[in-house]
Amino acid sequence: MLRIDDEETYIGIVEEFADMVFRIAYQNCFNKSDSEDVAQDVFVKLLSQKGRTFQDMEHVKAWLIKVTLNRCKDYGRLFDHRKEIPIEEWDGTHSERGQEVLFMLEELPKEERLIVYLHYFEGYSIREVAELLGKKQNTVGSKLNRARKKLGKILDEEGMV
Repeated sequence: MLRIDDEETYIGIVEEFADMVFRIAYQNCFNKSDSEDVAQDVFVKLLSQKGRTFQDMEHVKAWLIKVTLNRCKDYGRLFDHRKEIPIEEWDGTHSERGQEVLFMLEELPKEERLIVYLHYFEGYSIREVAELLGKKQNTVGSKLNRARKKLGKILDEEGMV
């Protein structure tokens, strides 16, 4: 059991998951400032969970993903989506090729983009992605296959395959 009850635990969680939260937010907002705001809101919400018990770090990670997605939906209702800061300006932790693929994800519909990101970049199985998004496993698998085909065409057009 993991309890959010001291500064050290909280800081450890922020350090471990801040990049992931930002990347998920960026996949939904495509704006660096909004993504930073979403990430900040998510970690403020985590701070308000002081005393809450999580099963383990995977439980914390899943909670952070759900809160991030919900906060992105809130931002979508509040603001127009603006594409002001290109993804190449990230100081990110991905390889150059990974950043190029992340940039190409912008071509996919939002839900397919999120499924691809969670599956390939965060390492969730199709079953786990389905649980996180509240979708059926077959639906997630179908959308992932459709997204792969679309990404394959995009990569082919860009001469990256």
